[in-house]
Amino acid sequence: VIVLAEVLDSSLKQVKEKLELNDALFDCKYNESLVHQVVVTYLNNSRSGTKAQKTRAMVRGGGAKPWKQKGTGRARAGTIRSPIWRSGGQTFAATPKDYNAKINKKMYKIGLRSILSEMYRQNRIVFVDSIDVSEPKTKIMDQLLSGADISARDKILIVTDSLDVNLYLSTRNLPNKWVVDVEDLDPVSLVYSDKVIMYKSLLPKLEEKYLWKTVQ
Repeated sequence: VIVLAEVLDSSLKQVKEKLELNDALFDCKYNESLVHQVVVTYLNNSRSGTKAQKTRAMVRGGGAKPWKQKGTGRARAGTIRSPIWRSGGQTFAATPKDYNAKINKKMYKIGLRSILSEMYRQNRIVFVDSIDVSEPKTKIMDQLLSGADISARDKILIVTDSLDVNLYLSTRNLPNKWVVDVEDLDPVSLVYSDKVIMYKSLLPKLEEKYLWKTVQ
């Protein structure tokens, strides 16, 4: 199966050439359950799990008995750090939790290929030769995207083959627009985006990263 895509020029308007894509990367069957597993695993591994509270043993103070056991007319108390006291410890204190989940590399690669293929079928992937931003100005990038019929509400992910400082600085203040290097591409960003703009030159890196030798 020959998979073709149009490559736009740096203005994101005119078609510069036709590009033949690797069908093993952009023409895979969509596996919804695997994509869900890959996305959930990635989100779980992004959680810090640092929530923590102190038990009565961890709260400072409370070593001495507040008053004697009998004769005061008050309820007996052994420490001012009891959970029923103000500034006391927590009864069932939360402890740091590890949310990390494991997913096989092969499953992860198949999941990413499944996402890329489905986005290609939905015309949500656009290939460009390059995006020339002469200086780091938000106005330049805003005009460029507006001229390409991309509204401010559209969630756009720009994937480059290497870090372009001017492009990154020109985009970071635009709402719902992100620039990532191909090495930092993740499933959540892909699924969340309305459209992905990819540099043509990063295709060999994608094939190297998400294909293996047994796939022709």
